[in-house]
Amino acid sequence: MSHSAIESVAFDTNNGRKSFVLPGAKPHYNPDRPGQVEHIALDLVLNIPEQSYSGTCSIRICPVRDGVDRLTLDAVNLQIDSVQVEDVEQPFDYDGERLQVRLKQPTEAGQPIMLVIAYRVEKPQRGLYFIAPTTDYPQKSVEVWTQGEDEDSRFWFPCFDYPGQLATSEIRVRVPRQYLALSNGELIDTQTAGDDKIYHWYQKQVHPSYLMTLAVGDFAELQDEWNGKPVTYYVEKGREADARRTMGKTPQMIQFFSETFGYDYPFPKYAQVCVEDFIFGGMENTSTTLLTDRCLLDERAALDNRSSESLVAHELAHQWFGDLVVIKHWSHAWIKEGMATYSEVLWTTHEYGADEAAYYRLETARSYFSEDATRYRRPIVTHIYREAIELYDRHLYEKGACVYHMIRAELGDELFFRAIHTFVNDNAHRTVETIDLLRAIDQATGRNLQPLFDQYVFRGGHPDYKIAYGWDGDSNLAKLTVTQTQAQEGNGLDSGLFDLRVTIGFGYIDESSSEKSASIKPFTVRIHEREQTFYFPLAEKPQFVSFDLGNHLLKTVTLEYPIAELKAQLQHDPDPVSRIYAAEALAKKGGLEAVKALAQAMQSDSFWGVRAEAADQLASVKLDQAFEELVKGLEDPEARVRRSVVNALAQIKRIGSYRALKKLAEAGDPSYYVEAAALSALGTVAAGKLEGKSKEEKVLKLYRSVLQERAGWNETVRSGVILGLSKLKTSEAALDLILEYTAAGIPQALRLAAIRALGAISTGQNNVNLERILNRLDELSRESFFLTQVSTSIALGQMETVKAIGILSALADQTPDGRVRRLAEEAIERVQKAVKQDQAVQKLQEELDQLKKDNQELKSRLETLEAKAK
Repeated sequence: MSHSAIESVAFDTNNGRKSFVLPGAKPHYNPDRPGQVEHIALDLVLNIPEQSYSGTCSIRICPVRDGVDRLTLDAVNLQIDSVQVEDVEQPFDYDGERLQVRLKQPTEAGQPIMLVIAYRVEKPQRGLYFIAPTTDYPQKSVEVWTQGEDEDSRFWFPCFDYPGQLATSEIRVRVPRQYLALSNGELIDTQTAGDDKIYHWYQKQVHPSYLMTLAVGDFAELQDEWNGKPVTYYVEKGREADARRTMGKTPQMIQFFSETFGYDYPFPKYAQVCVEDFIFGGMENTSTTLLTDRCLLDERAALDNRSSESLVAHELAHQWFGDLVVIKHWSHAWIKEGMATYSEVLWTTHEYGADEAAYYRLETARSYFSEDATRYRRPIVTHIYREAIELYDRHLYEKGACVYHMIRAELGDELFFRAIHTFVNDNAHRTVETIDLLRAIDQATGRNLQPLFDQYVFRGGHPDYKIAYGWDGDSNLAKLTVTQTQAQEGNGLDSGLFDLRVTIGFGYIDESSSEKSASIKPFTVRIHEREQTFYFPLAEKPQFVSFDLGNHLLKTVTLEYPIAELKAQLQHDPDPVSRIYAAEALAKKGGLEAVKALAQAMQSDSFWGVRAEAADQLASVKLDQAFEELVKGLEDPEARVRRSVVNALAQIKRIGSYRALKKLAEAGDPSYYVEAAALSALGTVAAGKLEGKSKEEKVLKLYRSVLQERAGWNETVRSGVILGLSKLKTSEAALDLILEYTAAGIPQALRLAAIRALGAISTGQNNVNLERILNRLDELSRESFFLTQVSTSIALGQMETVKAIGILSALADQTPDGRVRRLAEEAIERVQKAVKQDQAVQKLQEELDQLKKDNQELKSRLETLEAKAK
């Protein structure tokens, strides 16, 4: 599964971080098994106009013991008509969540029984979704699609709904004949029945209930193939070119992952279906991935959007990690989600080279660091939560991916891939836990990586290194002092210390070659105390120092090197990530020399990622020269660098920035993203007075015209305007415009951006307008669409008024979605904190005013006394 459009707490509350564990969390375990589910067959008739369906679910189960006289199935909000075993009616109890079947004939071990449940569902809330045109959105397609992960299959058919049970499956479904119906496995039969068509799909490899899927719609079908197996893409008619552009590399990816994982693609076909209003980015249902239609690229989006290609790679990698090798329990989901995310890195290396992959990995790590710093810290593997979906966070995906990379760095490529091949081959069509990965590594390589897992998987956190460097010219020694700033005092297990082997490289620049290439002398040291000093004997003074050569460890670094070493590193270190760390350290030092070095990197580094980061760092140096150099970056041929320059200019609130951004915003840019960033940045810069004048009116005029004229791909450009409006915090006109775009009927992506923007603009509005915002968010919080609820929670969480808390509490109580509940509760905490700070500031202000008043009184009494004394 790939995370949805959510923006863009485990027991350790290390470093004052919030706990992952919220009130109501408890340990979760798989239930006892009455037997092995062998086969699940659904036979359904869809009534699409009525948004309902009916049919039977047949489950063949082979009991593991004698005398089982009741079976408990997961079944939520279904209407159960009857339960039979071998044509004999069975008594049952149903409470709306669990179906308890009382077997007339208790089981015999090893003698399979067939349970046949007749049931109906009207307007399902989860599990199976009916998409249809509405009065607000008349252009919507008619579609039906399912989403099972984590535990939502129980909302659309009765099942033993946990990942530990693997069975074969089949789905027969009757739909109006104009629609295609797609499901797992192979299409073994289609029949026409009056105005309807019956599709019969059969999945002959075992898989868990959460991966069973159904997708129905009037799709265009595009065909490819890999090794004779069909590779198909299904999209809304008219978007065939976008489908090829977005998914066209799938056959090459199947070849690449078959080789990488040491196991040929295991299923009879691979289909990707792009559906409307999907609640995730993508979902890896066995052999039939569902993707959001928002991932489809037009020609202009393809310029600088790699995320769709990564999404395609991510869901495809799951066919091995997740579908072929299945997790036994949700707490081990990092095995699949971490590898699917790391597969994005592997594919990036294969397709775009090592520099691109190194930068992709850095961005992956940053995504995790951000959650760790602002939301909570947790072990990757934990079975204590309220709902399994809470685990689907940046620890699971991004930190999980970084752990796979560390395993690879520790073993080296040959042994790493040998271990992965062993793991996949030994566990194909079976369930696994984290210990199985450790065992496969041990079996294939003889290495015991338990220490790494104990530090990075079974507890929270990562090392934060501060590195100071000096050179002793008399004795030719390099001195490095490394501090683990995350660690508490003491060296025990609970101190948060990491014990790792780290390679340190000393760089020498070959002045004789025209390229000025660098050679690096490596040393490996063990870093395991809070502070350690190392001395390295070197023949001559190095020009730069590369800490953690190759940057394989998941860590943060603060470099305390002299400016000369940082400049040399920024220019000559072969690793782009090390160059980026040098840029960050230079910017902190500030001064003209740093500006010159960063400007040179922004203009001439061979890799766009370093140019983009140098631009970002330039903006943080508060010197006029920084601005002059930055503007030159708007000419960079790489859109992703221009975007970084635009965002950097937004931090420099002066008339020059305003002019440069306005020119770009008016003229547009080949890239949607650069154009959107310029429009948004304009609001940031215009929010203050520039040379004593307000530019608000001019910016609002431009914004209005863009909102009217530049509708387009995924509403990227107009969403940039909405973001810009939200920066004009005191403007009532800006608020009026944002409110207008929260109306039903506004394209989904733009409407969601407007809803989120209400939170950002609220902090500068007067009380009357604050009420308008709260009333609108209160209305929106009652809508049932998942993404609307997410955006409403995000907006309310940015507010600084107690009244937001009531709306959030009601949303948390009423939503059926665990992710929304969690977001709403975290938002409540943020608002409470903001309100408290606000009240504390107010109290201080009142005390100050009182002091001033008291002082005034004292002063006047003194003056009166002095006057009397004269």
